[in-house]
Amino acid sequence: MDSVPTQSLPSGDEIPIVGAGTWDVGGDAVKESVDTALEIGYTHVDTAEGYKNEAEIGEVLAEHDREDVFLTSKVLPSNLHYDDVFESLEASLEKLGTSYLDLYLIHWPNPAISLRETFNALERAHEEGLIRNVGVSNFSRYQLMFAQQVADVPIAVNQIELHPWYYREELLEYCQENDIVVEAAAPLARTELFDDPVLNDIADSYEKTPAQIALKWALQKDVVVVPKSTSAEHLRQNLDLFEWELDADDVARIDDIDRMNNVYMIDLDDDTYGIPP
Repeated sequence: MDSVPTQSLPSGDEIPIVGAGTWDVGGDAVKESVDTALEIGYTHVDTAEGYKNEAEIGEVLAEHDREDVFLTSKVLPSNLHYDDVFESLEASLEKLGTSYLDLYLIHWPNPAISLRETFNALERAHEEGLIRNVGVSNFSRYQLMFAQQVADVPIAVNQIELHPWYYREELLEYCQENDIVVEAAAPLARTELFDDPVLNDIADSYEKTPAQIALKWALQKDVVVVPKSTSAEHLRQNLDLFEWELDADDVARIDDIDRMNNVYMIDLDDDTYGIPP
């Protein structure tokens, strides 16, 4: 399989535009999923402190060339004080069996902890080579604007919920105008959109699956996607996205799907700070 295309980050590093998501997968299942993904051509793995699967992923990474994998983890919102950031980061590095992360994200904003304090820790970790790129996750436009004011290191990525049922066009445009790559978490709405009639109709015309149509729609908007799958067949399908295109009319049909249905517990577009359950 050809290598996965990439997008450039402000540091000059390249992030593969399709990654292997690992939310809510643990034990042998996550080991098998990540190992299969790496074997069939994935070069981007996304995990988090809160997923509680870093140790298992680390076992798999030990069998692969670390330099070939773009590795992301995230720090919990409860661990955003300066010293706590380092404690969390060091624990993640140890579990993952690596000396650095390609990308480290603030998993959710936390208004009880100074964002400047958090970014001071992230800047030091970046200077020490523990993390190559710094980013955020689940930040609204307002929160992102504030983060940009207090961060002395470029914010490379904002990982958010984005899919055809939750098309956050204004936030996407803001990020792209500010050289911030948008990553779509839950790009398939945790499988809820598989029965969508518009996606199924378009899928039939391209002889693709609704999942492939949803992922391709995001890619054509220059969004990085990190779908989760424990099925080898689906992992392969999620990489079969690069030798065909959706035409403009079909992209517009998906844009116009009349739903604003987020699958997370909270709506971050109201500019409130969200803490996951």
